Amino acid sequence: MVNSQMKELGKKASAIRELYEYGKKRKSEIGEDKVFDFSLGNPSVMPPDVVNETIISLLNDCENVHAYTSAVGDYNVRKSIAKHLNDKYFANVSCDYIYLTCGAAASLTITLNALLNKGEEVIIFSPYFPEYKVFIEKANGIVQTVLCDESNFYPNLNDFESKINNNTKAVIINSPNNPTGVIYNEACIKEICDILKKKEMEYNHPIYLISDEPYRELVYSDIVVPFITNYYNNSIICYSFSKSLSIPGERIGYILVSSSCINKDDVYSAVCGAGRSLGYVCAPSLFQYIIPKCLSYTSDLDKYKENRDILYKALKEIGFEIIKPEGAFYIFMKVLGNDALSFSEKAKEFELLLVPSESFGFSSYVRIAYCVSKEQIINSLDAFKKLFDCYK
Repeated sequence: MVNSQMKELGKKASAIRELYEYGKKRKSEIGEDKVFDFSLGNPSVMPPDVVNETIISLLNDCENVHAYTSAVGDYNVRKSIAKHLNDKYFANVSCDYIYLTCGAAASLTITLNALLNKGEEVIIFSPYFPEYKVFIEKANGIVQTVLCDESNFYPNLNDFESKINNNTKAVIINSPNNPTGVIYNEACIKEICDILKKKEMEYNHPIYLISDEPYRELVYSDIVVPFITNYYNNSIICYSFSKSLSIPGERIGYILVSSSCINKDDVYSAVCGAGRSLGYVCAPSLFQYIIPKCLSYTSDLDKYKENRDILYKALKEIGFEIIKPEGAFYIFMKVLGNDALSFSEKAKEFELLLVPSESFGFSSYVRIAYCVSKEQIINSLDAFKKLFDCYK
């Protein structure tokens, strides 16, 4: 017999991927331009030129770019990441506590397997990225969900404090947030960290703050995204270049264990051990080597901002209830009729593919990924109006 849990996961894809596959099939039937697919956070903006230029240079001028690196990643690449973070965030980052990975999903699964013993708990803030539950449970952890304030999608800190107990091992935060686009400001981060520090003293053991940061650079104003290791000692950053450089299919990122972590050597050793046991040693070599040249670049964020502004303005004028996102490339929209699954199905009648919020541990919303072409957004507005009118 096969593993029944894995069989069930394999038979039923995530709601996001299910909708994406439906969209591919539908496009083949009626044409690409007739389906308004807002399902997957798949960047439409091209990578900055430096990405392809560096790849070509590496292929032409370097030997053995396809060979193995050290299991934890090339030393010079890790050193360049540490220098960049120290220069940008005035952080005390050491390359000796960086582990290069196959993107943010690998970073999270490695970190959770490194930290968790059977039955220990991980707190996540609703609404949350759906795979958090999958990753935590596969690492033998127990999920605890914290409510949010629906007026701004910040975590309810009273609920957060009440959920922490002696079995709490870690907390995952995600800012800029998927699915809401909300950025937790410095005051919010400080309150989260103060609560954790108090609870660490109460229970006399570390509680790790895992910051999931694939959208760290995707910010559309002067808002500063707090760098977590500057606020909390027992912190771990899980980063991906997928969104900032528009290279999600290349799967490259890193884990950073804070240099101030109370038992950083043990934590980093556990990260290395988890990476080994999961088969995540030596992230793709070619894409490790592009990192030093690309650290200060992003894809053209103005295009995402333009998409956001067009879509936000139009949806508000139609009458939909939404909060303007400050980062990432998602709008979290209140549904009509309160049933997100029914609303998502109704949207399909107008060829709109919107992810129902039950996937994100929340009710009565849909997620709209606006990392698509501007033309798709403009062409979809009539369909959104028809969807609204059929409820009103």
